[in-house]
Formats: sequence, C-alpha cells, structure tokens
Amino acid sequence: MTKKIELIDANVSVDDRGELLFCNDFDMSKIKRFYHISNFKTPFVRAWHGHKFEDKYILVSKGAALVAAVKIDDWKKPSKNLNIQTFTLNDKKPKLLFIPGGFAHGYKTFLPDTRLIIFSTSTLSESIKDDYRYDAYYWNPWTVKER
Repeated sequence: MTKKIELIDANVSVDDRGELLFCNDFDMSKIKRFYHISNFKTPFVRAWHGHKFEDKYILVSKGAALVAAVKIDDWKKPSKNLNIQTFTLNDKKPKLLFIPGGFAHGYKTFLPDTRLIIFSTSTLSESIKDDYRYDAYYWNPWTVKER
C-alpha cells in the first residue's frame, strides 16, 4: 500500500496570555526525532531532500512557506517531469503536512524568520542510510504565480 501526502488540521488558540499552536489529531507514536529549521534570509529555497522509507511531518510554527513534494520514480536519476504537489503552510491557519517515504520534498520561505518543525519516523542513523538529495531547482515550483 502506497501512503499518500496528507494535511492534518492544527489550530491556534488566543487569549489574554498569548497564542497556543496545537495539533491534537497528530499521533506521535511513530516519531523518533524532530528538528527545527530557520533560514538567515528570505525568500530562501531549501530543497530537494528525499527518503525511500522515512516519513516526515512538517509544521510551520512561525511565518509562511511553500512546501513541495514529488513522488520519486528513479532514485539515481529521477524524471524532471514528475508531478509536483505544493502546499502553502503558515502559522495563521496551521496544518501539519505528512510526506511519506518515497517522496522528495523542499520548501521556500515567504516571510522573514519563518520557522519549520520537522518530525521524523527514523532515527538519525536510519535517515542517513536512506538519504537522497537533488539540486534545489531540479524541479522548480518556486516561482509565485500572480493571479
């Protein structure tokens, strides 16, 4: 069974003390590690990173980013014509993006000090053995189309 990319609802609660970003529907039982990413400049493209087996969950905890993913057809030389799925994630209407193994992903920040939290189903040593990287513009969904 092939897993699919999906969005999991998160939410923000605000009261006189401040804001609380939460995702009560996120089952963390398979998570083995997490990391937090921020970039020194905006806009900035950080891409493409893939895994055959490792699943990832991405949450923008501050700011906004365009996150893109492609299902890899050949890990050594993937087609440049793969279907690119894109998702605009932000902290105002938060969602957790699930990217299963078998995909490469990347993102472009839109706002200064955008921050992403990545949750992984693999340990670091497992991830290193299942790590595939491609040029940031191998697939190029990074141009914002005016409407």
